[in-house]
Amino acid sequence: MSTEKTITASIVEGSGVVPASYVIAAGDLKVVNNTNSLMKYADDTYIIIPACAQDTRLAEIDNVKEWAVGTK
Repeated sequence: MSTEKTITASIVEGSGVVPASYVIAAGDLKVVNNTNSLMKYADDTYIIIPACAQDTRLAEIDNVKEWAVGTK
């Protein structure tokens, strides 16, 4: 069982403004490697990494972590 966490996000799941709010909030999230791409929609983000760039996957995940906590 997971521990309880307080939600401090400003985007409410299921609200009518979620897609636009998320795209604006995540607008500054960029990929580390130009061969990779980000797909953002509603409250989801997908990192697309081609096989030729698979060695960049950990850097991309670390980049998202740093962005999420505000250190990037």
